Amino acid sequence: MATPLTSLIIDDEPLARQELQYLLEAAGDVTVLAQGTNGIEAVDLIRTHKPDVIFLDVRMPGLDGFAVLKKVLALDRKFHLPEVVFATAFDQYAVKAFEVNAVDYLLKPFDAKRVVKTLEKVRARIAASAAGNGETASGHAAPGDLGADAAAKLDALLRMVEEQAAQASGPSSGSAHNLSKSGKVVVRAQSRLLLADQKDVCFAAIEDGRISVVTKTVEGDSNCRTLEELMDQLDPEQFWRAHRSFVVNIQHIREVVPWFKSSYQLRMDDRKQTEIPVSRSQTKRLRELFNL
Repeated sequence: MATPLTSLIIDDEPLARQELQYLLEAAGDVTVLAQGTNGIEAVDLIRTHKPDVIFLDVRMPGLDGFAVLKKVLALDRKFHLPEVVFATAFDQYAVKAFEVNAVDYLLKPFDAKRVVKTLEKVRARIAASAAGNGETASGHAAPGDLGADAAAKLDALLRMVEEQAAQASGPSSGSAHNLSKSGKVVVRAQSRLLLADQKDVCFAAIEDGRISVVTKTVEGDSNCRTLEELMDQLDPEQFWRAHRSFVVNIQHIREVVPWFKSSYQLRMDDRKQTEIPVSRSQTKRLRELFNL
């Protein structure tokens, strides 16, 4: 009889969640404690349920799978990470799963036999942990034994993901830093992951925790959790934080519009000619940019 497992499924695609739950239940002795639809939910569910294994989507809006694990560790360095199985449609990310101590990865669409093999690996990993020197009364490795090492691996993997997106723009032209600054921006639109040239991005905005990215032809979501995180990927010579909720590409400002009480708005050259406020703290920077 197989060792019973408790699990979480985190994926922003409803059909993927349903299919994986069906395959896990069909495999037997796996209890799905809860499902999550995004990275923010994932952090809370992992800390609340403390499952044996998490089936975690790699690419989700707001907070991707790698960043979820980093966030969990950041909140509590002594938290024992459950076993992790990454689920993804993109094998360039999946092949790096083991660098963050993942047991395995599942490529979409899921295969029943592959799921069974993955569960075997999970059980073997838990058994090996229980037999090791770090065993606790619960049978899991001692809390904190993965903390610093896993965090370092997550940092490395997050850099790798950014560099891969940048490399899609063309041949390598220098350091990883230069690649990330001159590369692409990932835009999720209509269930597709599009790579937009930075020069084509008109602006990005955050509202209710969702970051939208707008070009002249495409509007979609960023996988970044904050505008600061997005800014780290952008060329600082071209992109400006005009307001706490907006980052603009100065090359796509069509008009500077004087507003009330010596304030300004920017009219962008996207299809909607979006008007973006300039915060009072950025008025001086605006005047410097355009010699106002």
